[in-house]
Formats: sequence, C-alpha cells, structure tokens
Amino acid sequence: MTEPAVTLFEVGPRDGLQNEPETVPTPAKLELCNRLALAGVRFIEATSFVSPKWIPQLADGDELAGILPAFPDVVYAALVPNERGYERFRKAAGALHLTHVFLSASETHNRKNVNCSVAEQLERLRPVFDAAAADGVPVRAYISTVCGCPYEGAVAEAAVVDLARALVELGAVEVALGDTIGVGHPAQVRSLVAAVADEVPQERIALHLHDTYGRALANVQAGYEAGIRRFDASLGGLGGCPYAPGASGNVATEDVVDLFESAGIVTGIDLDALVDTTAWLERDVLGRPLPGRVYRARLGARERD
Repeated sequence: MTEPAVTLFEVGPRDGLQNEPETVPTPAKLELCNRLALAGVRFIEATSFVSPKWIPQLADGDELAGILPAFPDVVYAALVPNERGYERFRKAAGALHLTHVFLSASETHNRKNVNCSVAEQLERLRPVFDAAAADGVPVRAYISTVCGCPYEGAVAEAAVVDLARALVELGAVEVALGDTIGVGHPAQVRSLVAAVADEVPQERIALHLHDTYGRALANVQAGYEAGIRRFDASLGGLGGCPYAPGASGNVATEDVVDLFESAGIVTGIDLDALVDTTAWLERDVLGRPLPGRVYRARLGARERD
C-alpha cells in the first residue's frame, strides 16, 4: 500500500459538531467515527473535554471515549482546555491516544474563548504538557486567529511565531495554525508558514483553515506549495467557532482529498466512502444540507449516472 504523501486530520466530530444547534446523539457520533476510520481517515478528533457548560454538544465526551472503535492504524484525539480537562481525558481515555490544547494569537479572542490572557493560558497549559509527558501522551496545539481576529482585525505574524515557538518548547509535537475566521489568503499563508518554519521544524506545522470567504482550498494549496504536509479538514465543511461571530465551517475534507488525489498526491482516503458518510450525516443525523463542494458534485454525478 502506498504511504500517503499528505496527512489529513478529520476534525468534524469535534470542531464540526460542537457548532450544531442540536446535540448529536452519542450512537451517531460513534458511527461517524467508525465510518471515517473505514474510509481511511487515520487521524480523528473525536470529542472535547471542555466544560459542558460552555460546549453542551460534546458533554458526552467521557462516554464516547470509552466506546470508540479500536483500529490499529487510527489515532483518536480529544481537545482539553486546561489541567482539569486533561484529568478527564486521562480517566476516560479508552481509544484516545492524542490530546489537543488551544489558545489564540489574539488577546481578545483568547479572553472570549477561555477567559484569560494568552500568557495566562500558556501557564495553564504547562501542567497539561507536564502530565501528558509523564503519561506518554502526545500533545498537539492549536493556535487560533493566525490570519485575523473577529474583534481586533489584523494579527501580527510575529505573535503567531512567538506562540508556536513557546508551544514547541512546552512539548507540543505539532502546532496547527488556525485561520479561525477564514480571512487568510494564499500570499499570507505562504508568508506565515515561512516565518513559523524559521522557528519550528516544518514537519511539525499543520494548517487548520476555515472557508468563510471561500479561500480555504486555495490556502491549502498555498500551504502545500510552502512545504506543509499536514492539514485539518471537516467532512462536508462542518464547523465554525462559537466565539468567532460570522465564521463558517472548516475546509471540507472531500474538497481537500479531491484536490490532492486529482494531482496524484496520495491521501489514503477513499473519497466515495467519505461522500457516503457525509450523505448519511446530512440525511440521517443533521437533517440539513452541508456546504462541501466536491461532496455536492459527487452526489450530482451519481444521480446523472
């Protein structure tokens, strides 16, 4: 079997479902993760251990973690905001192998998101990194609002670079640069990747791109041309951000798979199986249309056939 040339991290079960107005039942989340794994997705962000008070849609994280289907080559992750969240992760672990932490490059967005400054959040995360290192659990870090903030506007590239360096020094195995409100453009992405890569090994940088202005796929291509080989995506274009007004979903996984596979760049993901999964999610679980472009095109082609 050919090894994938790029790695896609599916964030739909967490970053996508946390923005749904109605809570998705646990059995449906379980089936979603199972379907994704069977489609060839090897990295899946399954849930969150953020307080249910703030993200009630993922209040079943402890239960879901204990029943996730085990596959030898699938890595499940969960998001934790602080040491208390990591303690829940450790108790519930089950099939979870990777923990995610997060903070913003923008002070205002960070305060809206976690009610503290960026510097305070870094200190809150220090014991998470220490505990995870002792437990042998890798930590992946998100930096939000790297291309712009819904409250402050432009975000200094240097602030993103400093955060990326600090997170790697704390022990992050990977830093995902998040264009939370989808305002980034290809030239900006190339510049940002180059700047961060001066301080962080490029193989430890990922991109997490939202499609608010329809530029996410162009930014994926720009990131690839800049040397990035790890990308977050969400099936059907699910997602958004509870603390970023107007932000739309993540770049659609089908769109990213199609972009790369059409160019002969192997992802290891079965696009037809992914389309089937998105169709099931749209029809049987959410009851509303999803915005993914390739998903829609593939469904249309099937109807014509």
